[in-house]
Amino acid sequence: MAEMRIGVLTGGGDCPGLNAVIRAVVRTGHRVHQDEVIGFLDGWRGVLEGDSQELDEERCRGILAVGGTILGTSRTNPFAVDGGPEQVMRTIACKGIDALIAIGGDDTLGVADRLGPMGLKVVGVPKTIDNDLSGTEVTFGFDTAVQIATDALDRLHTTAESHHRVIVCEVMGRHAGWIATYAGIAGGAAEILVPEVPFDVDEVSERLRRRHAGGRFSSIVVVAEGAVPSDPVIAADATAISSSAPVDQFGHARLGGIGSWLAAEIERRTGYEARVTILGHVQRGGTPTARDRVLATRFGVAALEAVHDGAFGTMVALNCGDIIRVPLAEAVGNPKTVDLHLYRDVAGPFMG
Repeated sequence: MAEMRIGVLTGGGDCPGLNAVIRAVVRTGHRVHQDEVIGFLDGWRGVLEGDSQELDEERCRGILAVGGTILGTSRTNPFAVDGGPEQVMRTIACKGIDALIAIGGDDTLGVADRLGPMGLKVVGVPKTIDNDLSGTEVTFGFDTAVQIATDALDRLHTTAESHHRVIVCEVMGRHAGWIATYAGIAGGAAEILVPEVPFDVDEVSERLRRRHAGGRFSSIVVVAEGAVPSDPVIAADATAISSSAPVDQFGHARLGGIGSWLAAEIERRTGYEARVTILGHVQRGGTPTARDRVLATRFGVAALEAVHDGAFGTMVALNCGDIIRVPLAEAVGNPKTVDLHLYRDVAGPFMG
């Protein structure tokens, strides 16, 4: 195939490296295949509403190192809108789009997978700082998020030591604690709490007491936003604090607050002064690392090649250093959780 009219969208949470993917699609499409590239604004919302712009090399100049996405993003779900899927297909036809490249995580690519049987020719690019998307070893944006969290932990150590405090650092991770685990290991955290392993707040407090009794007068606790206590009664209390309504169109509640709850509980149980730092959207923003820029560029080039090979219904993915194609259906629906060997056997001995 040659001289195609290709649509591109970015959906879900913003992520360092999105612009690198867009740039790679546009430059490869123009220089290698003489394609036209159309960017849909604000994810699936732009496709629903027919809101788009032409993308050329001039529009993509200088965006490689820029965080966020020049196309904008949203958590719009066409399947949550009356007649939404049919409207998507009408827009694609009206705009003369031959194929669509959807850049996103489980929700965005889940929509792409469901639209495939309706006739949408689509290729997916995996994006999530949480690194919880199945089918690929790693997603771009994750390395940047871990580096930001690690830098924060390095800074928190010095203030924790100066004031003899416990500092709880809450990081992103709804279903998977990859950021917490990697940053916790790299940043020398005393405790790493992840969604995959419910924690006993009394045991955490006891380990901190033993640590401080042994001559350490400060501790850093890293907790993923989706981590929960193992005690059902306590978990219900913590969850009520850390989840807030309303949910988005994919049914996700907004998380945040487990760190504040945990710091208060640790202080109450140990008597140690405790503070909380919630990194939140700081992890999503700013310039992507070199590793993320390279991976995002490779994904963009590979997605464009998949389009021209007619490999629709697939997602490009990283496997043993190579970029491969996997079926979209295998990449969505089942979050990739933290390797418990890494969590227990690598991170475990350094906790406490």
